[in-house]
Amino acid sequence: MLTRLTPRHVRGLPVADRPLLMGVVNVTPDSFSDGGRFDRAEVAIAHGLELLADGADLLDIGGESTRPGATRPLVTEELARVVPVITALAAQGAVVSVDTMRAEVARAALDAGAAVVNDVSGGLADPEILRVVADSGATYVAMHWRAHATEMQQRATYDDVVREVRDELSARIDAALAAGIEPDRLAIDPGLGFAKTADHNWELLRRLDELDVLGMPILVGSSRKSFLGTLLAGPDGVPRPVDDREDATTALTTLAGMLGVWAVRVHQTRSSADALRVSARLLGHQFGRSSATGKVIEA
Repeated sequence: MLTRLTPRHVRGLPVADRPLLMGVVNVTPDSFSDGGRFDRAEVAIAHGLELLADGADLLDIGGESTRPGATRPLVTEELARVVPVITALAAQGAVVSVDTMRAEVARAALDAGAAVVNDVSGGLADPEILRVVADSGATYVAMHWRAHATEMQQRATYDDVVREVRDELSARIDAALAAGIEPDRLAIDPGLGFAKTADHNWELLRRLDELDVLGMPILVGSSRKSFLGTLLAGPDGVPRPVDDREDATTALTTLAGMLGVWAVRVHQTRSSADALRVSARLLGHQFGRSSATGKVIEA
C-alpha cells in the first residue's frame, strides 16, 4: 500500500498545498526527450515562459545532457547555454533552478538570478558545488547518483535498491550540511533512471515513503523516462517513443499529488498541472499558486 509523505517545504521557494511543478528547459542538442528543440537562447526563453503560463512554479534550466551514454560539454559550452536563459527568465520574475553538476556553472547561474541548484550528482561530481551553494544561501537539490552518463548503467546493481538509495542520499545530505547548506534549503531526489533499471524505478516509487525518514522534501523526476517507454511497449517489444509518453507521465504526476511529494519535474506542465488540480481536489485541498511566504495568490 502506498503511504502519503510528510508535508515539507523549502524556505524561500513557493509553498502550495500540492506538489510544486518544476518545468524542464533543456538548452542542449542531445537531451533524451527534447534535445535540439530549445538549444537557442531565444527559443529556450520562450519555452520557459510557455511552461510558466501552463502552470510551472519554477523552471529547471540545464545545459548538459545526462541521458545514458551522453558525453559532457566543455564548461564554456555549458555556461554559454544556460546563463543567458537564466538571466532573461529571472528578469521576468521566474523562479529559476540550474541543472548542473559543476561548481563554476552553479556560481554563474546563481549570479545570473537562479535560486536553486539541482545537482544530479549530489555533490559527487564536483564537491566544490556544495560550498558555492552554501555561500549563496540558495536551495540545493541532491539527487542519487553513482556515475556519469557514459557508465552509470553499469552501476545499476543493488541488493535492496530503496535501502541503498536511502543510505547513499543520507551521506549526501550529511555532506551538504557539513558544507554549510542550511537544512531548510535542502531537498532530495531518488534519481529515477540514473544507475537504475526499470524495476528499480518502480520499486522506488512504490516505497517512496521509506525515503521520508531522511526528513527532506522529495523531488520526483519521472517525466518521459525510458522505464515508461518499456512499460508501454507495443506487441513487437519496441518501447513507446519519447514524445508519446506524456499520458504515462501525467499518471505518475497524479500519483505524486496523492503521495504528497514536494515537487515534480516535468517536460510539459499543462497536463501535470491539471493532474495536480484533480488530486488536490480529491484530497479536499484548494489548488493554488503560492508565493515564497506561503500566501496563496491564486486559488
